[in-house]
Amino acid sequence: MMSVVLRTRITAIGPEVVELAEGGVVILFADGSPPELAEVAVLHEVEDGPDETGPHVGASIMIGEVRAVVTAVGSSAWANVRELGHVVLSFNGADKAERPGEICVSEVASSMLVASLVENAVISIGE
Repeated sequence: MMSVVLRTRITAIGPEVVELAEGGVVILFADGSPPELAEVAVLHEVEDGPDETGPHVGASIMIGEVRAVVTAVGSSAWANVRELGHVVLSFNGADKAERPGEICVSEVASSMLVASLVENAVISIGE
């Protein structure tokens, strides 16, 4: 049984999300974010978590039916999740996050990633 560090449900998809996802980047912001942020973001409402510690390298992330593995966690990424509901997910498989607010995950087909980003889809991260 997977222990969940975050489970959240997509509430809205900004108009620029598809283009970013095609490039392997998904930006999450909590529901109620400022409109200029919402344009590039997947808005979400947390159902469970976020826990204190956040995910470790090797944790699973699911977006709908799409699964990836966490490969790096930026120094401030989980604090941002906890405080703002915000994180940048980079589907690049990098072993070191380039930006402090980024979580890197294994690469997935961009078409699958785009297709998974729909309202009411669940995003979960667990060990």
